[in-house]
Amino acid sequence: MTRAPFNVLFLCTGNSARSILAETLLNHWGQGRFQGFSAGSFPSGVIHPFALGLLRSLELPTEGVRSKSWNEFARSGAPVMDFVFTVCDQAAGEVCPIWPGQPITAHWGMPDPAAVDGSDVERWQAFRATFRGLENRIKIFVALPVASLDRMSLASKVQAIGRMRPDEAEDRAS
Repeated sequence: MTRAPFNVLFLCTGNSARSILAETLLNHWGQGRFQGFSAGSFPSGVIHPFALGLLRSLELPTEGVRSKSWNEFARSGAPVMDFVFTVCDQAAGEVCPIWPGQPITAHWGMPDPAAVDGSDVERWQAFRATFRGLENRIKIFVALPVASLDRMSLASKVQAIGRMRPDEAEDRAS
């Protein structure tokens, strides 16, 4: 891979929390080397208020972020993806569209904070934990020498990032 920015699509089912967080985090930590996108197999059409509140509280840009179908990225004229990462187990098990450009794919499954029942404090904690897990993986990813690795090595490395335990990813991202 020799061009930048590298386009990265994060997929989940509803495209309301995890994939939205990942898109925003990549655009922040990628510093122009990466362009993050997100989509869902069955998008909810809205961003979860806790996800939006968390991003805003950390002063991460949310302008233009929206819940959308992965079909937007499979059609003609869509940005060509270099990487496609699933962030939920359900989306990982679904039949995805054929992505133009044959992107490198990996599964970076994270617990769904939107599925947590409980008090607002418990729900907020779930969103923070998912945010930290995604942020750690993304920091490791953006530190990879993407342009100088061959396709097989790069695919192996991004798949290994998805297999890291949250505490292991946190240690490596620091």
